[in-house]
Amino acid sequence: MRVAEVSRKTGETDVTISLDLDGPGKSAVSTGCGFLDHMLELFAKHGNFGLAVSAEGDVRVDFHHLAEDVGIVLGQAFREALGEGRGIARYGSAMLPMDEALLLVALDISGRAWLEYSVSIAAPKVGDFDTELAREFMLAFSRALPLTLHIRQLSGSNAHHIIEAMFKGLARAMRQAVSAGAGGAGAAGELPSTKGLLL
Repeated sequence: MRVAEVSRKTGETDVTISLDLDGPGKSAVSTGCGFLDHMLELFAKHGNFGLAVSAEGDVRVDFHHLAEDVGIVLGQAFREALGEGRGIARYGSAMLPMDEALLLVALDISGRAWLEYSVSIAAPKVGDFDTELAREFMLAFSRALPLTLHIRQLSGSNAHHIIEAMFKGLARAMRQAVSAGAGGAGAAGELPSTKGLLL
């Protein structure tokens, strides 16, 4: 069973996430930020992950700490659920269109934290959500797992569409990466690395 439950409580946030890597693509999400809830719900659906998120934060200030810490705990949950990473494909990518927006998401569950983020969003907010927090979430997620994550915007002008394509692309790339490796890397419970250590 590739499941995990991770909690993190600080002076700024209180976050608990339950994750099932093998589905069934259903979610129960409550963060106090409607747009972030929406992104996490579609992440679970498009990645076919079972996901429950309960989060509170100092939202009287803004949603920065909340978005960052949810990203941290989600990354930690993936790491715990993956264990050593035996049998996984390790790499995943998705080219995701959302109306006029087109984003490429490519990743490597490498044990090395890196975010390459080439995204330009003109609007400062979607609802109450600061659009710059999409990057903060992705940075926190990539560091906590850790993984190498590239996000590149090829087109797009609508902030909602750009960020939604980003989260859907992340979901589909993660689904590929955590699935059983075909052929060599990750096959038959092997570690998909010549180092003998992945996570």
